[in-house]
Amino acid sequence: MITLSTTERMPEAEQMKAAIHPEYRRCVVICACGNTFETRSTVGELHVEVCSKCHPFYTGQQRLVDTAGRVERFKRKYGLK
Repeated sequence: MITLSTTERMPEAEQMKAAIHPEYRRCVVICACGNTFETRSTVGELHVEVCSKCHPFYTGQQRLVDTAGRVERFKRKYGLK
């Protein structure tokens, strides 16, 4: 890390280049389920397959895969239902 005093300046070759960064703008995200929402991005429109409205983790439809009764054993051990 280069630390410069207020009187020192970086050499011209080490300064950040102007006008090379992409434009950060409004972006519409469209899910395969039909849900749409706005965010900000460098692209204007995004198409996704899964969003928070249809993802099994967020909708409560996620199934636990019980291998050899591990989930039940854990629930019994800690008194969970």
